[in-house]
Amino acid sequence: MPDLPILLTMGVGSSALPGWMHLFRRHMRDAAAPMDVEEAFDDATRLAIADQVDAGIDIVSDGELHRQRFVYEMYERISGIERQQRPRKLGVPGYDMAPKFVANDKVGAPGGLGLVAEYETLRRLAPDCRLKIAFPGPLTFANNILPGAHYGDGEDAAGRLMDDVVVMLRDEVEALRLAGAEFIQIDEPGLTFLPKTMTQAEGANCINQVTRGLTEFTAVHVCFGNNASRPSAPRGLKRLMDAMEALDTRMLVLEFANREMSELDILAPLSERFDVAAGVIDVKSFHQESPEDVADRIRQVLRHVPAERLTVTADCGFSAIPRWLACQKMGAMVAGARLVRDEL
Repeated sequence: MPDLPILLTMGVGSSALPGWMHLFRRHMRDAAAPMDVEEAFDDATRLAIADQVDAGIDIVSDGELHRQRFVYEMYERISGIERQQRPRKLGVPGYDMAPKFVANDKVGAPGGLGLVAEYETLRRLAPDCRLKIAFPGPLTFANNILPGAHYGDGEDAAGRLMDDVVVMLRDEVEALRLAGAEFIQIDEPGLTFLPKTMTQAEGANCINQVTRGLTEFTAVHVCFGNNASRPSAPRGLKRLMDAMEALDTRMLVLEFANREMSELDILAPLSERFDVAAGVIDVKSFHQESPEDVADRIRQVLRHVPAERLTVTADCGFSAIPRWLACQKMGAMVAGARLVRDEL
């Protein structure tokens, strides 16, 4: 694809799993050895990249297929935490099924979170593409960890825990930069449902400690949650303006399609400072957008954001919908962007 100066397209991060990978994950602990697991995940990652390339997406990610449901599997790489009993195991998938942890020792990731290896795999498998790597931010990581014995019982315990989570993720960002990553995205559903004791300014500052000084290489995805295509917080962005305006990053990644393109007026002031990746594909619905649907949504966004500051994306990752539907939606996104690009 030729070098395009405007309206680049990208996914948010996660890709839809191929059907066989669901089956493999279910049985891999009993039926597969380490080499089998590595081969399977590399094969699935190749498919995720190929799906994006076939659709014509400009900025490619690895699909996050080495992780289970965005963040939960990454806790296995964190030291100092102990897994707790899940509140619920039966019935429909939901956030109350997510694993919870207690930090009885100092939280850290002495061996890293695996993101450098994921980036190096992506670079090896997609050497001719623009690349992005995305991972959960400090608010999201800390949301599932309670301060335990190491952090004490006082009011400042959660703050001390957060400090260690921030250091862990800052180390990861710096390692990614050393590995050559030029587009690092922090995914933060945690920003949309902050603890009652934390202000928006404090939440933004937690993210800024991870990104500070690396603004030109980073984006922040403000996410309402997408577990089983369900949100986890009230889906209003205006209430988060103070936090978003305080972020130290180059790009904001925001969802609009599943909210019927509401609150686009917030983009005019935000785009004075940030590049904007606007979600014009609804990944929480089985509705199959046409290229014309996508083009119309992009035109609505362009009333508020200069074309040179706009990237076209989906509302969230594709991991909560079937692969056939994800491929259809990616194709419509790229075709819709091309329609508007030709008009411009």
